[in-house]
Amino acid sequence: MFGRPLRPPSQHSQSLDSPLGTSGNVGGGPGAKLKHPTGWFAAGREVSRAATLLSDGAFKLYIYLCLNADRSTGHLKIDHSHLANALQKSRRSIVTYMEELRRQQVCRSVDAVNQHLGGSIEIADSFWPYERGLPANRLPCLAEYTEQIRVLMQAHGCVTGTFGPADEKLAAELFRRQIPLEQVEHAFLLGCARKYVAMLNGQASGPVASLKYFGTVIDEVGQLQMSADYWKYLRNRAHRLEHQWLQKAARPKSRCPS
Repeated sequence: MFGRPLRPPSQHSQSLDSPLGTSGNVGGGPGAKLKHPTGWFAAGREVSRAATLLSDGAFKLYIYLCLNADRSTGHLKIDHSHLANALQKSRRSIVTYMEELRRQQVCRSVDAVNQHLGGSIEIADSFWPYERGLPANRLPCLAEYTEQIRVLMQAHGCVTGTFGPADEKLAAELFRRQIPLEQVEHAFLLGCARKYVAMLNGQASGPVASLKYFGTVIDEVGQLQMSADYWKYLRNRAHRLEHQWLQKAARPKSRCPS
């Protein structure tokens, strides 16, 4: 399905990146001759762990990334449009799956600041079966920080519009203040949960259009001392509220009798 087949784990298999012997047998057993002796991926305990942790869509994306990543580094150049076409998913779905991979610490994405340019992704050691070579230079930078904020913000259904120059300027200010991305992510959860409640109660004019909406919430979250369990609860709560809002928005409006 993804262009390269998955290879079942075997304790007796030879190196997966080098050609097999002329017989093409795996483990020396009869009838185990490979059609294609090269190009296999070591789908062992790391992949099994991901299968129990991720949603179906995120796991499919993870497999695609594994099959196409550099074996020596676990890195892959990516483009959201290309991924959407390859997996036959929408760009918003790809953004949601990518955020799930990052949230579950399966990978670390470093996308380009411009959506039309390629970015890259690095699969975490605990989900990558190969020994790595020398690590690439991964120093944090403004472009990476800004893109992470864009991805996190646009993963929420109540956020519309593009991430424009004003948003980039505010992200640069947050970067200058050294605001942790986790704090920004928590502010998005809190701000969006409040937005959904307001819209469901008919108290809000419409979706969020810019990063500025979350400015005071980011500062508020910086003063909070909440447990990880609270943020997990809030994430689930925000997802439920988003689902309710999307259902309500999809219903046809009743007409007043003439």
